[in-house]
Amino acid sequence: MYGKLFSACLQGIHGVMVEVETDLSNGLPMVSIIGLPDSAIRESVERVRSAIKNCGFTFPSQRVTINLAPADLRKEGSAFDLAIAMGILATSDQIIFPGQEKMLLIGELALDGALRPVPGVLSMVDAARQHGLTSVILPAENAMEAALVEGVRIYGIKHMNELFVELNHNHSTPSRTETGVEVFTMGVPGQPPMIVKKVTQAASLQSVAAAHSTDAELSEHTVISEDSKDSKAAQIESMETPEAIGTAQNDEHSGNMSPVESVQAQSNQNDSAIELPGPLKKSDPRKLVHLEPLLLSRQHIRELRQSAPATHEDYADVFGQQHVKRALMIAASGMHNILLLGPPGTGKTMLIKRLPTILPPLTEEEALEVTKILSVAGRFKDSTAGLVSTRPFRSPHHSITVPGLIGGSSIPKPGEVSLAHQGILFLDELPEFPRSVLEVLRQPLEDHEVHISRARAVFTFPANFLLAGSMNPCPCGYLGSHHPVHHCTCSDAQIARYRAKISGPLLDRIDLQIEVPRPSERDWQQSERFQPDGYDSASMRDIVHRTHERQLKRYAGIGIQWNSQLSGRWLREHTHLAADANLLLEAAFEQLGMSMRARDRVLKLARTIADLEEKNQIEAVHIAEAIQYRQLDRKKTGG
Repeated sequence: MYGKLFSACLQGIHGVMVEVETDLSNGLPMVSIIGLPDSAIRESVERVRSAIKNCGFTFPSQRVTINLAPADLRKEGSAFDLAIAMGILATSDQIIFPGQEKMLLIGELALDGALRPVPGVLSMVDAARQHGLTSVILPAENAMEAALVEGVRIYGIKHMNELFVELNHNHSTPSRTETGVEVFTMGVPGQPPMIVKKVTQAASLQSVAAAHSTDAELSEHTVISEDSKDSKAAQIESMETPEAIGTAQNDEHSGNMSPVESVQAQSNQNDSAIELPGPLKKSDPRKLVHLEPLLLSRQHIRELRQSAPATHEDYADVFGQQHVKRALMIAASGMHNILLLGPPGTGKTMLIKRLPTILPPLTEEEALEVTKILSVAGRFKDSTAGLVSTRPFRSPHHSITVPGLIGGSSIPKPGEVSLAHQGILFLDELPEFPRSVLEVLRQPLEDHEVHISRARAVFTFPANFLLAGSMNPCPCGYLGSHHPVHHCTCSDAQIARYRAKISGPLLDRIDLQIEVPRPSERDWQQSERFQPDGYDSASMRDIVHRTHERQLKRYAGIGIQWNSQLSGRWLREHTHLAADANLLLEAAFEQLGMSMRARDRVLKLARTIADLEEKNQIEAVHIAEAIQYRQLDRKKTGG
């Protein structure tokens, strides 16, 4: 007795199809799950056993073997519970499951048969669609998330019993007919099939008449001829086929369809026909998996969709700091990393937290990828709003660990750098982070992805983000602030030790290093009169969008979206320098002692500044502005 259903698991942020094979054989009652399951999957045996019994079914008293294929892929989580339970019921002949070869089953079972949500549903359903499956059964709490994948029928349930209806028709075919006796086979879970004999209505009438009449009268009036019995049996059998049942019910109930008819109607609508095996009779103890009432309507999904919540943050709230706002606009236009330096209270955090308000919206492909990451990490809570439409903004505390930032655990999950994919990773008070934590940012800042190696596999997570940081100029924070009350009390050794927490290779990867001074008296007067300075989020966003569109047009077909992604020959091909601009860059390279990485990043930044001004060629003024933004490089040389 063998059966196969489909479920799925996660590898990185991608879903992987898993075949749940079930085999029932004679032997001592036991359950074996093979195929590299983790402890959560091995414990599913007890959850499934209790759920099956509490749903009114019988757990087989046989040797049950469950294989999760491919067998060389490590699997974890509780998403296989529903597939294992349905596989056991279908293989032990307790249910009829039409269309199971095109069905994905996901969900964790409670002991009473209720379904609990699982993470990563979006990636699993997308993998099922690519694999050619057309339907998904999963917990109701995950249904709206799964519905984000088009072209798949979604059935959300809260309890396993919602799947079943009483068949009310015997599914087995009579093997032979004796006079007055109907003989058929019946499957009992855990036991071999057995032959059951049922006394027909004609035989009962014969015995009753024989008790009250003479033998002669019975022979004349009550004996039914063999021909009439044969025609009667043929009539009953023909009326109990699925087609005849559907016709009779339509005639009697004016179009009200039975579950059997619904399955047949569904088979007519779908490309792959769903067929019920054999004719149906009246004594079948099995139940039918009936899904049509559970189908999630796409119209209902659209009605539940909500618009993204409007943000009330705006750069118009920040008065003064025009040079910082321009630097942030350049960073957003080319996705360049930025670091703000300044004393406490100058608005560094306020400025960076408004950076998402000027970034371009996510494309459909980016939105699906970002939503998958949130789903895998278990952080996608509001599925009624559809795919994530705004770019992520992550701001972890400085006590974060390396696995928390980069991703980890025995089977790795996305870290903060992946949760910030296609968005912003903000590290406030950068030197307060442990140096070991900051150093792991080097590779994702260059490669835009994270590779985490484990004994059985290598996991890859996307990590294309804009790094934004802020820091004080010294431990006390008031170095060079000219504050009327607070004066810097830090020694040179303390300042050097404080800044040494940020290594040179990490600083090389930060394109803009901007000083944020205390607001002047003029800025305070302007803020009191609420006079805008022209740097509000709406106007800055328009400029950023135009600059981004210019980059998309230039790099069409080569897989690049932002100037910060240029490298190698693409960097040389798309950064044409005027003669004086080339001389200025070479002079700065020698005087500031820049590395080759820092030189390339100055080129990328100058390319974005030129795009901001709609210039095809990079001029000397663009190189000069790009060099000016590398404040820490200049301070190291006394510039």
